[in-house]
Amino acid sequence: MIIGLTGTPGTGKTSVSRLLQEHGYNMLYLTDLIKDECLYSEVDEGRDTLVADMDRVFSRVCELVGDDEGVNIIDSHMAHHIADVVIVLRTAPSDLRERLNLRDYSDAKIEENVEAECLDVILVESVEWCQKVYEIDTTGRMAEDVVSDVEEIISGVLSGNDAEVYQKYMPGSFDWSGGIL
Repeated sequence: MIIGLTGTPGTGKTSVSRLLQEHGYNMLYLTDLIKDECLYSEVDEGRDTLVADMDRVFSRVCELVGDDEGVNIIDSHMAHHIADVVIVLRTAPSDLRERLNLRDYSDAKIEENVEAECLDVILVESVEWCQKVYEIDTTGRMAEDVVSDVEEIISGVLSGNDAEVYQKYMPGSFDWSGGIL
């Protein structure tokens, strides 16, 4: 099973993923894979990003996961393009702006990502692409607490009885559209 852990850059994916890996989950850090194996079609210097070749990325992920019957989690803001089950991490725009400032992102890149979060871009894409989508607010929370939520979702999905979990983490719970400047 492939579960995508996705969200706008700065929402806590990598912090949560590292803890999940410590808990024994198989993690695939998609951004690293794309960089390390040159699975991109171009470098967008204006946006300071790589443009992933998603056909090649998908093929490579399938090779790496193979017939593994365990839980494999993909950490990436693009994970929803590959996984059937997706957990979208969300963060209030004011907190997201602070986190991205700490990463020394350019003002333009910060505003692009904050606007994407305000407009639910990754959540909407996830709902369009994936069979099951869950949403977790990471605003002001420790990564350990978010990991507990992720594990609750995974447990519900694996049990096949995730209706209650879905109600708790149903997509569309947050409206940060007012955060657009």
